[in-house]
Formats: sequence, structure tokens, C-alpha cells
Amino acid sequence: MTGAELDPASRPDERDTSAEGTGETVGEAKWAALRELERRFPGIDKENVRFAVLSEGERGLLGVGYAPARVVAELTEAPPPSEIVPAAAATDEPPGSPAARLRELVELVCAALSLSASVSISEEEGTLTAQISGRDLGLLIGKHGQTIDAVQYLANAILWREAEERREVVVDAAGYRQRRQASLERAADHAARNAVRTGGPVPLEAMTPVERKIVHLYLEPRTDVATSSEGNEPHRHVVVSPARE
Repeated sequence: MTGAELDPASRPDERDTSAEGTGETVGEAKWAALRELERRFPGIDKENVRFAVLSEGERGLLGVGYAPARVVAELTEAPPPSEIVPAAAATDEPPGSPAARLRELVELVCAALSLSASVSISEEEGTLTAQISGRDLGLLIGKHGQTIDAVQYLANAILWREAEERREVVVDAAGYRQRRQASLERAADHAARNAVRTGGPVPLEAMTPVERKIVHLYLEPRTDVATSSEGNEPHRHVVVSPARE
């Protein structure tokens, strides 16, 4: 989320250019308030939004005494009526479509992590992709991509929970998927060479299910090696072995 911080002491009044949001975290509350402003003024520049944190919320003990975080978002400069675009034109995704729901989910995750990021949705050859851009996205990616893989798994589960036709959903951040795939393919090539040279199995580092699938598919066309997965999560890993005659 972007924008200048507003001094909480100068709480905005209840004008059309301000909106209050609540959530379990300040990030979620900011996201909710911003979404309400975007509903009223589709296509607004997020740099023109400032926030006032009214309450950081309280989780309470054992679920007792929970209080949500509360944030007010206010437009510093409301667009003229002639520049307000219809809601349908604010994004390319029809309301309620898988693409729109994917955008909403990813934006909610970014808000919960208090990340300043933008999300673009694309669809090609049956694959729905959410590409996240911004600074300091390491928290979203996580160690070895564990966090972003979890978000991708969650997105697939939510979007196609009741759908008859399922499509693959990819969640990427700052081009991480391409860089990580190249790294995994280099490691797979190295392991394959060692397996052929030594005649024995070569284990790779522990990987997420998404990463193990990349290695399996990459080495599948080769006739001189075979792959398998061994171990239990989170230490499950790929083993590259010489192909049996």
C-alpha cells in the first residue's frame, strides 16, 4: 500500500473522499479502506491516498477481547467527475470472475503483510497469473519461495473450490518464478551429470512441491536418469538416479 501517512490526531471527517476500514491487522484495515475508495473512485492514484491509523487492534487472550484494527483512508485530491471512470473499466477483470477474485486475494495478502505493491492479472493458454510488483517483496516470497508457494496453493484451492473446470493459477513476485526455475534447472543438470558419472543417486536440497515438480518435469525427457521424491515435509527432496537398463 502506498501513500503518505496521515497524523492520527487529524482524523478525517466522514466525507465522500474518506473511508474507514477494519481488519485483523493494520495492513488488512488499510486494504479494506482503500478498496472502498476505489469502489467510489475507480482508477484513483494510490499516491493520492493518505492513511490515519485509528486503532492497531487487539488480539485478546485465547480469542477473548478481540478488537479489530481501524484505519481511515482519505483522498488528498478527489478526481473531477469527468475523470471518474466506470467501475467496470477500472480493471480488465469482470466483477466476480476468477481473475477478479485472484486480484482481490493477492491484494489482501499484500495488505496483510503491509507491502507496497501493485498486482497485474493475465491469462494465457489456460493459466491465470498474478504478477506482483513492488519493493521489499522478500517477505512475500519467503525462504525458498515457501510463502509465495503457499499463497499460490491457497489461490488454486479457493478459486476452483466449486468450479467444474479448473485452470492453473500462478502467483509470482518480481520475476521470482523465472529466476528460481533457472536455478533449479541448473541444479538438476548438475545432479544428473553426477548421477551418470558416479552411477549412484544424487539428492537435491529440500524443496516445496511446486519446485519438485519443476525438477521432475525438466529431467523427464532424459533417458539416462530418473527422478523420485523422498522424505517428509518440509524436508522432502528430489533424488536423481541413473536410469536402470
